[in-house]
Amino acid sequence: MAAEGAFRYRDGELYCEDVPARAVAEQFGTPCYVYSAGELRERFHRIRDAFSEWSPLVCFSVKSCGNLSVLKLLAEEDSGFDVVSGGELYRALTAGADPGKVVYAGAGKTEAEIEYALKEGILMFNVESRPELERIGEVAGRLGTRARAAVRINPDVDARTHAKTTTGKGGTKFGIGIDETEKLFADAAGLAGVEVCGIHLHLGSPIYSTEPYERALEKALALIGRLRAAGRAVEWLNTGGGYAISYTGEEVVGPADYAAAMRSYLEKSGCAVIIEPGRYIAGNSAVLLTQVVYRKETQFGKRFLVCDAAMNDLMRPTLYEAYHRIWPVQSRQGMPALMRPQDAGYEGVQTQICDVVGPICETGDYLAQDRPLPAVQAGGLLAVFSAGAYGFTMSSNYNGRPRAAEVLVEGERAWLVRRRESWADLVEPEREYL
Repeated sequence: MAAEGAFRYRDGELYCEDVPARAVAEQFGTPCYVYSAGELRERFHRIRDAFSEWSPLVCFSVKSCGNLSVLKLLAEEDSGFDVVSGGELYRALTAGADPGKVVYAGAGKTEAEIEYALKEGILMFNVESRPELERIGEVAGRLGTRARAAVRINPDVDARTHAKTTTGKGGTKFGIGIDETEKLFADAAGLAGVEVCGIHLHLGSPIYSTEPYERALEKALALIGRLRAAGRAVEWLNTGGGYAISYTGEEVVGPADYAAAMRSYLEKSGCAVIIEPGRYIAGNSAVLLTQVVYRKETQFGKRFLVCDAAMNDLMRPTLYEAYHRIWPVQSRQGMPALMRPQDAGYEGVQTQICDVVGPICETGDYLAQDRPLPAVQAGGLLAVFSAGAYGFTMSSNYNGRPRAAEVLVEGERAWLVRRRESWADLVEPEREYL
């Protein structure tokens, strides 16, 4: 019985690389996000290498995991970055990103954000609407520069992921219809401040099949052919992200599978290729450590493990009904290799059905419901796996809760990369107005 990648059980103890998770919790407290530097690098290299025949610009999705030290680590591996706000651009540049390897997506870029991005010299914008393209052109003209842009098309393809994370279907707020895109390319020739030079796709996340990418690229390739026939230059093809990870221990489609499925389309496109992985690199590169504060059993037949981590620390379970494996940090038998939402128990392991919850005053405050777990008492430590993507970045201060610490591990070394917030941090932006 073992966990995955850099997180493994040795002699009944969970380790991150060569550091016991228990030692991290003792030194830095809980709740605490723990990232593996080795796993982050390995996953970046794996997806870059899968697409290597097209020499892709790999733009890590900052929205998935924005810690400065994580971004710095990836920048040192020659990663580019996908940002969706001025704040994310500021984060990436602060961490050492090359602005010439930054693409800026998002449906609601403000004039101030556009100006900031242009002054910093980003590679290009992914444009979501005609008014946005016109605004970019106006700002670029005022600055005396010219902005590069790719049009994000909405191919009306169902990625068969969660309704709240599917982005390539008609009816969502994202992208521009294919017919409208053709007209926009033609009209863009009259915009002095903009060079429209690419097509962008992003279908949603996580996507557990290559088929949605194939259907979307088939439509994109036909569009590119018509645009070029009309004399429009299309130099870049950005296929977005959405690449799946395993949250259960089951084998899922991987980078080599995606690349193989896209091969003929990318070859025929004749474009420089951009990909925007986030979850694939960060998701299984971190765990969230939490301590059980109380063990509660009710007359209604429910058993609760009330932890110091809550929905404000990890929003995905209550927001997306997302499944994360959870297991005690100290476990004589290690951890089952496969854990699925439908499981009522695991062979050779004595378990009890529990809800793993936090202290927030919401019924939706849970990390797991009806989960078979070994008996864990107050004071025991739990690890929430696959927490590196959309974990800390979606955290909040709801119920007056300071956000968690973040720790990076490499080999036998663990160090703080974001201190735990204090109560004073919660009120600091307001204090001067009292």
